[in-house]
Amino acid sequence: MKEYNPGFAPERESWLDLDEHERIALVEAYHRVARIKLPNVAAHAALHAIVENQIALNLEPVVRAMDRLGKEGLTRHDAVHAIGSVVAEHLFDILKTDQNDDAATSQARYYAAVSG
Repeated sequence: MKEYNPGFAPERESWLDLDEHERIALVEAYHRVARIKLPNVAAHAALHAIVENQIALNLEPVVRAMDRLGKEGLTRHDAVHAIGSVVAEHLFDILKTDQNDDAATSQARYYAAVSG
């Protein structure tokens, strides 16, 4: 895989064959070439990669959310951003609270949030 375009789903196996740094670098390159100004391109690209990873891994709540958001009129890129904002909020909540949730409870909370 030589380039990333959030308007189209990356080919699953090609995406997953890359290491995480390569995925993030491809996302950063897309935004640089598209001249999209971002306050923190590295954080933005990491969130894109997380969402694309979840889609490629066929995590049902995320796949359903992508489908729902597309039907609601969002572009694929905007849908990735919408889900990425849920990821960011979930990570922030984990870091700011004293929750002693196990992984399954934390994952269930994320899936509920992404399901809308």
